Amino acid sequence: MRSTASLPILRPHAASADIGAHEIYVCLPGADHPQLVRTLGVSTADLHALADWLKEHHIETVVMESTGVSWIPLFETLEAAGFRCCLVSARSLRRIPGRKSGVLDCQWIQTLHTRGLLKASFRPNADLIALRSLLRHRAQLIEHRSPPILHMQQALIHMNIRLDQAVSNPTGDTGLRIIRAIVAGERDPHKLAALRDYRCKKDEDAIAQALTGTWRAEHLFVLKQSLELYDFSTRQIEAGDAEIERVYGTVRPGENGCDDDAPASVPEHKRKSHSKNAPKGGAIRKHLKRICGVDVTAMRGRSEVLAQEIVMETGTDMTKFPNEKHFCSWLGLAPKNDISGGKVLRSATLKTRNRARQAFRKAAASVMRSDCVFGVFYRRMKARIGPAQAAVVTAHLMARVYYRMVKDKVEYQPLRVEEYEPRYRQQQVCYLQKKAARLGFQLTPA
Repeated sequence: MRSTASLPILRPHAASADIGAHEIYVCLPGADHPQLVRTLGVSTADLHALADWLKEHHIETVVMESTGVSWIPLFETLEAAGFRCCLVSARSLRRIPGRKSGVLDCQWIQTLHTRGLLKASFRPNADLIALRSLLRHRAQLIEHRSPPILHMQQALIHMNIRLDQAVSNPTGDTGLRIIRAIVAGERDPHKLAALRDYRCKKDEDAIAQALTGTWRAEHLFVLKQSLELYDFSTRQIEAGDAEIERVYGTVRPGENGCDDDAPASVPEHKRKSHSKNAPKGGAIRKHLKRICGVDVTAMRGRSEVLAQEIVMETGTDMTKFPNEKHFCSWLGLAPKNDISGGKVLRSATLKTRNRARQAFRKAAASVMRSDCVFGVFYRRMKARIGPAQAAVVTAHLMARVYYRMVKDKVEYQPLRVEEYEPRYRQQQVCYLQKKAARLGFQLTPA
């Protein structure tokens, strides 16, 4: 390995920390003496003592590795103390051999950071961290509510009660009323079918025929307990929604000239949209417009739930990304080219667990059959490169539009399909004319 002693020192007042489960190794720079390494505990008192010790040595920046969640208390404590914290991905240090102890790790990280060889990971605005944590917790609660739903469906099928054939959504209003009546002791299929909503497509006789079963005791017991788990998870989600609504009110109140009491304007194409996992109240659009300065939910395919997930994961300060290309590359929606000898060996997108990337992929999947510009673009790319890559390209296009909206504070102006098609046709005609000119031909219309 080439020595780093000849490299210039760009950050002389930088320290590093290697965080473990029971102790933290901190390394200070040494100009005329070896690097100073100190071991501390992980308690809150130790973290504050570490901050005081770093101030005594005139440290300005602290670099640490992002492994698990152990770095969060140290990061927030040092950030509150006035230090500039730099979070480094473990991927940039993974290929370094021979660094297997905490002391060597913190010394090596400090050496690389001092000479400007490490790049800080992205972290959104500090005032959005609390909302991001609550929204991630809400997503986990929704995932935990899925197994009880599957258990209820299995118990009904074991009793040959085909609720899935009677209603489209077993956990909708009609489905839950029927399940609660079964748990309460109702066995008459016609009385159960009378609980149907008036908007159900099937009549009472068809539903009653699907609700005639064996009523075995063991499956009724499973159905009862699964329903209780489902209700408990639903109450937890509703309590979390109330807390999210409270925190929303504390984030940038009255900013961007938005009145909290003003009604949120809903685009025409979204007035009949519905999401079963969306929080009740419909105030998300109003809060997001206040925080971002623009209505980020106005785009096709981007619901309120997806929009708030994107905002909390990416923040509102787009100046951290020089342009939309860097933003899409961070999301993992741009090709990662491996070039050797002028030849592209691999150009697939980088595998990442970026939640904002997943949200853009979901938004792209929702416009596949839509009569909008993104839907037309997806279907055109699908014919060329296939459905999987077309979804990534469409998500990439939506991410570029989102970047410009938030950075330039420009409201989304949808382009109609009638306007998009002539522009694309003119673009193809210009391309064919240039290609014919290069080959020595002249393109004339038929």
